Amino acid sequence: MLYPQTFGNNPLFPQACDFAVVPKDNNSGFGVITHRHFKAGDLLAVVSGEIVPDIRQHTLQVSSNKHMYDPYFTGYLLHSCEPNVSLDMKKKTLTALTDIPAGTYLFMDYAETEDTLFKQFGCCCGSASCRGWITGRKETSPHVVMEQHDVARTH
Repeated sequence: MLYPQTFGNNPLFPQACDFAVVPKDNNSGFGVITHRHFKAGDLLAVVSGEIVPDIRQHTLQVSSNKHMYDPYFTGYLLHSCEPNVSLDMKKKTLTALTDIPAGTYLFMDYAETEDTLFKQFGCCCGSASCRGWITGRKETSPHVVMEQHDVARTH
């Protein structure tokens, strides 16, 4: 199991035989890879973590003032604008959106769970639908702010 024993022994928690947290590259840092194939719609894992009141690196938003701190598994899911997994923070489940071959990194869309990110960043996912700058659901990209400022100056 990837979680410490203090989290309990739920057999649906992420298992070391199914996943690993490994280095990806200098831009992304670490990510989660699968050791086995998952089909679209499969439940990959039930997730857990410490509930904290603040946004931190490796937290995921549970509600407007609660975040789940998971430095063992979900905190290392990478971002893509075309994700291969979906994280339901109400049910605390991770589900495959696409077929995921063994040896593949797991990618979620951070805007799926977060109103505000710990840190916004330029996206390098390379997908056809890449948004370029990654923010939470309720945040505005600095590029949009600059465009609005430029429009206001010209009027």
